[in-house]
Order: sequence, then C-alpha cells, then structure tokens
Amino acid sequence: MTTVEESTMDESALERHFEATIAADNRLEPRDWLPEGYRKTMIRQIAQHAHSEIIGMQPEGNWITRAPSLRRKAVLLAKVQDEAGHGLYLYSAAETLGADRADLTDRLINGRQKYSSIFNYPTLTFADVGVVGWLVDGAAICNQVPLCRSSYGPYARAMVRICKEESFHQRQGYELLMTMMRGTDAQRDMVQDAVNRWWWPSLMMFGPPDADSPNTAQSMAWKVKRHTNDELRQRFVDMSVPQAEALGVTFPDPDLRWNAERGHHDFGEIDWAEFKQVLKGNGPCNAERVAHRRAAQDDGAWVREAASAHAAKNAGRIGA
Repeated sequence: MTTVEESTMDESALERHFEATIAADNRLEPRDWLPEGYRKTMIRQIAQHAHSEIIGMQPEGNWITRAPSLRRKAVLLAKVQDEAGHGLYLYSAAETLGADRADLTDRLINGRQKYSSIFNYPTLTFADVGVVGWLVDGAAICNQVPLCRSSYGPYARAMVRICKEESFHQRQGYELLMTMMRGTDAQRDMVQDAVNRWWWPSLMMFGPPDADSPNTAQSMAWKVKRHTNDELRQRFVDMSVPQAEALGVTFPDPDLRWNAERGHHDFGEIDWAEFKQVLKGNGPCNAERVAHRRAAQDDGAWVREAASAHAAKNAGRIGA
C-alpha cells in the first residue's frame, strides 16, 4: 500500500521531470504527468482559441450569400470552412487534457468561457471581409506562429496547420482589398472606412498590456507563450505599416510614426475601456454571436443524438 510520504515523493519526482522537460525546451504530451495549474491553463487557452475559431465564422459567413461574384463566394466559403476545421482541431487538443467538448461548448454559450473580442464587431460592408482577412488574420498569425513551439505537443502540432491556412486567408484578404483599391472612388472609400473601424480592435486582439495581463508571466515560464502581449502587438504594427502603404490606405492613429531610436513604430494609446466592455459582453455583437451559437447547438442536437446512436450500434455489432 502506498503511504502518503511515498505518494508525495512520487509527485515531487514527477514535478521535477515536468520542470526539466520545460527547461530542455521539449514538448509535453498527453501521457505525461502535468501539474493541475498547467492543465487548467492549457484548457483555458485552447478552449478560448477554439471558441474564437467557431464564433469567428459568423462575421464573414454573413457575407457568403452576398459576395459579389462566384469566385468571391467560393473563396469566402472555403475560408469559413477552414475556420470550422480549426475549431475542431483545437477542441480535439483540449480533449487530450481531459476536457469534454460538450462541456466547453456549454461554458461558451452560458458565458463562462470567452472568445476573442475581435469577433464582437460587425462586418458592415464587403470591404470588411478583406480587412478581416488582412488585419484580423494577420494579427492571429503574429500571435499564433510562436504557438507552434508551445510546450504542449497537441496544441503546437495543431497550430502548424492552422497557421499555414491563416497565412493563406491573410493573402486572400489583402488581394481582395488590392482589387477594390484599383476600383472606383466609392470602393476605395469603402476600404478606408473598414480599415478605420478594424485597426484598433485588431490591436486589442493581443490582449491587455503586459502590466495588466494576469496570465502572461506564468504562461511564459511554462513556455506556453513565447512572447508577451506587447511584444506581439509591436511586431504586428511594424508588419502592417508597410503593407498599408503598399495598399494605399492609412491607419486612424495620428501618433503612428517610425521611431529610429527604438527601431520600431510608435503608436497611440488603445482604448482599454472599450476592450474591457467588449470582454464583459457589452460589445456591438456579443449577444448576437452567442445567441447564434446557442441556436446552432440546439438545432444540431438531433444530429449529435443520431451520430451517438449509430456509433453505439456499430460498437454493439463489433462486440457481437
């Protein structure tokens, strides 16, 4: 019979192995012992990411039936389908940590888990589809490429494919905007208006400033994250400015300028009060997004029940 002292010694050895794996920059796998704090952190982050992919289908999916050509419709349909796939990869990764997919969905539609604040803004014109591809997916790429080296193996491997597809989405969005900028004055104005509305929410995607981020320090220590929120935000700004110049649009920030001494662009203060309000559920589309997801969950109940019954029936045949 294992004594309390022996159990404590075993857990201590497991803890040392966990820390050594992190220190060696190796990956942790589902079979490995994980501290409960690490497990909860990974489930929270992966679930939030999965929810964001699924909710993120809505703003652009709203334009599939109204796309201006068959080509644009096919491109947009393919992109929304990709986002659904990303959500499924990530829910599967969360399940390797002991999470239940149905429970995660329940937490989302009941407001107990969050998704990216960016998806609570409306896509008012078709130019928004291009700007979401360029800026929103561009910010996602900045944030997610380092996650390909995350310390948790299933998450890191899922991110490799997701980042490749997100990169394609960004190029699709930029190509759409470039086409519109070669069009009429009304189309160019439409693009600039969309850029004006999406620039600041895109910067908010990286999360609160490092000083106000409760999870960054521990996530960095566990090598779940490789860069802080502010580092990633700065990288995104530096990347986006030359792209905007090539496109022929400007960002709505009078303080945006190159700082030769820092070797980076300076930019204005983000409206963190707005960010907090959106996180609290008071954004332009929070209620609409969650209601739509809840309706989809309810409408699909019969499909899940049928799939479960079919799986049970097949299992019975195999057993017989």
